Amino acid sequence: MFTEAEVRLQLSTQWGEAMSPAKILLVEDEPNVAQFIQLELRHEGYEVTVAADGEQALALFHQTDWSLILLDWMLPKLDGLEVCRRIRRTSEVPIILLTARDYIGDKIAGLDTGADDYITKPFEIEELLARVRTNIRRNHREMNRSSTDVLQVEDLVIDIRKRQVTRAEERIELTQREFELLYFLMQHQGEVISRERLLSAVWGYDFAGETNVVDVYIRYLRNKVDRKHIPKLIHTIRGVGYVIRSG
Repeated sequence: MFTEAEVRLQLSTQWGEAMSPAKILLVEDEPNVAQFIQLELRHEGYEVTVAADGEQALALFHQTDWSLILLDWMLPKLDGLEVCRRIRRTSEVPIILLTARDYIGDKIAGLDTGADDYITKPFEIEELLARVRTNIRRNHREMNRSSTDVLQVEDLVIDIRKRQVTRAEERIELTQREFELLYFLMQHQGEVISRERLLSAVWGYDFAGETNVVDVYIRYLRNKVDRKHIPKLIHTIRGVGYVIRSG
């Protein structure tokens, strides 16, 4: 686990000495759990505000610009998925879902709703802190990409600054996770990428063997990117992984 000094040094090196502490909204209705997480995050140098239910979370969300939201799934008044849906209408702030649900279908439902990540309770605090750092760093990189960051394979074009994807000049609507997966594949066009590497690069951590999550999202991408077009661009290399290439 990084010490507070190490975290501050890392953040100041990457983002500049004048940057204020990252602001985290913690949405958790169990007081003991909320207090424990809040203390650990503050020890790491983050500014933390706690909400005890879904309605309070949405009210606090609109009051400031958050660096990240830690969102419990099971909440009073509004559950975590509904809170996530409403936040995603206006914001791309990183959201990590905290859940006792460990069924893969539930996890995919959470990601499809707009969460960037999830962690299953009970969890080790070191893992949670690592995912917080990963998601904040990724969001910062996304916000600071070059305006010329445009990639193309055949007639498929992805514009990072506009967060826009087109094929044959037709707009394709992707979820945030689908967008990140497609972008990584296009960054490495022609290179076969393993499921494990895709998990690490796009989700930011290992799914403890649940690489079928990648297969599910590849299927989503194919339906949107390849189904109505020729040539097919997303290819499966059996026993290895996936590659995006012409023909």
